[in-house]
Amino acid sequence: MNGRPLLNFIQVASLMLLLVAVALLAAITTMHFAIHGAEVQIPTLKGMTEADARAQTSGLGLNLDVDNRYYSSDVAAGHILTQTPPAGTIVRREWRVRVAESLGPQTVDVPDTVGKDERIAEIQLRRVGLGVGITAQIPWAGASEGTVLAQDPPGKAKGIASPSVNLLVAAAMTDDADGYVMPDLTGLTAATALAEMTKVGIKADPPMMMDAPFGEMGSGDAAPKPPSRPGTILSQSPAAGVRVDQTTLVKLTVAK
Repeated sequence: MNGRPLLNFIQVASLMLLLVAVALLAAITTMHFAIHGAEVQIPTLKGMTEADARAQTSGLGLNLDVDNRYYSSDVAAGHILTQTPPAGTIVRREWRVRVAESLGPQTVDVPDTVGKDERIAEIQLRRVGLGVGITAQIPWAGASEGTVLAQDPPGKAKGIASPSVNLLVAAAMTDDADGYVMPDLTGLTAATALAEMTKVGIKADPPMMMDAPFGEMGSGDAAPKPPSRPGTILSQSPAAGVRVDQTTLVKLTVAK
């Protein structure tokens, strides 16, 4: 008789432990589904039309942004050319998927704007559906302020990727004794930058070649970096805005 209460206590305690274990398991299961239910797999968007890609990503709870448009002889105009993150990546819902859209094969002739005023050059480019990409300035006594000294890609170029043209423009000469303001050369071709620096007497080391980086995926709302074209300047020293003179030795890192 004395062992009966102890037995009842053990049975009740065991039942309580069982109920706690069941509740804990249910909570873990619920949390698992809550977490994984908010995750989706990035679909393959390349080759789709923008409308189809937008419908598919929207159905998965993802946001689609068209960040860039490039010429392509392989992917039809209006279809997705590249995507970030790549297909198969697991992300949370509401993630931002960035894509580049194909413009189809290049059909426009690139105007030759060298020697023209920067504003006239911009108008000529926009008339044929091209935009102005990077505009760098360098002081040069051989041309009026605002004159286009060089462009990339050059006039009549074929097989270009981006529908934009980078310009190197003459800046006003300065009477300051400490020289020139270093222009931002990143994105220009090394050949263009070196040629124009030579004209004003700025010297440069032989460029250091580096593998061209691919566009970075980024996270959240951070925009991915576009891929660098071979032959373009990735970085420079001194940096843009630094005062330089004819004794300065410029160092350039160029994409292979």
